[in-house]
Amino acid sequence: MQSQQKYPQPLSLEFFPPRTDAGFEKLKGTIDALGALKPQYISVTYGAGGTTQARTVETVEYIQTQTPHDAAPHLTCIGQTRESVLQLLHTYDQLGVNRIVALRGDLPSGMLDPGEFKYASDLVRFIREETGDRFTLEVAAYPETHPQAKNCDEGIKWFKYKVDQGADEAITQYFYNVDSYLYFIDSCEQAGIDLPIVPGIMPITNYDQLIRFSSMCGAEVPRWLRCRLESFSDRGDMEGLIAFGRDFVTTLCQRLLDAGAPGLHFYTMNQVEPTLSIARNLTIHHPA
Repeated sequence: MQSQQKYPQPLSLEFFPPRTDAGFEKLKGTIDALGALKPQYISVTYGAGGTTQARTVETVEYIQTQTPHDAAPHLTCIGQTRESVLQLLHTYDQLGVNRIVALRGDLPSGMLDPGEFKYASDLVRFIREETGDRFTLEVAAYPETHPQAKNCDEGIKWFKYKVDQGADEAITQYFYNVDSYLYFIDSCEQAGIDLPIVPGIMPITNYDQLIRFSSMCGAEVPRWLRCRLESFSDRGDMEGLIAFGRDFVTTLCQRLLDAGAPGLHFYTMNQVEPTLSIARNLTIHHPA
């Protein structure tokens, strides 16, 4: 993974917008606490079909204007029109946002028409055509292959197509096997894909939640890891599970950084301690 080593090793964080005012106040404290890590940016997710659009914009505005951090809103294309995307881009431009995470998104239950954009590549191309280089565009990558790809080669082919539409960087789906990331990077280099591909990191704090999330998004939990976590869960040893999960993910992160990964993107799940405890144990170089 030669090309990845020329990039710096920053941290970035991801939050989801709370649905209640009380949740929003709690999130402010979480952002403040994790701000000690000096993240390169903080991304904010966007519900299926834009179901949390108002809360996403509210959260982005708070981060961008009330904290020292840079916000990076998720923008999904499912259910969107060109007009609605342009309106959001204008809003983010006015707020001083410089980075957008451009995704396809999930089709909400009951929605039959995906809208004017079918794939993330369509959205990336549209943003580039309409705004030029105004925004840094992040896209998703899948080291264990996109769930809808027929095989790994097809997954790389469509990832390259998406990147070629104007992506600047990529964030991966979370994974727990370092080799899957390293092999993916090698495959990307062989295909002529040259951009920072940052590993997405999911701290382990709850066995049932992890298995449910992983089955939904196609992330593999290795059998040995699943068995170990299940043992902690079955005997009600949540303290042991959290400690084991912290140590395992810390080692995973350090191996990725040592191998030349250009940074780490933490899926915080709006919690402080799991991400903070992992990040503080890492040897990582923040950009100046």
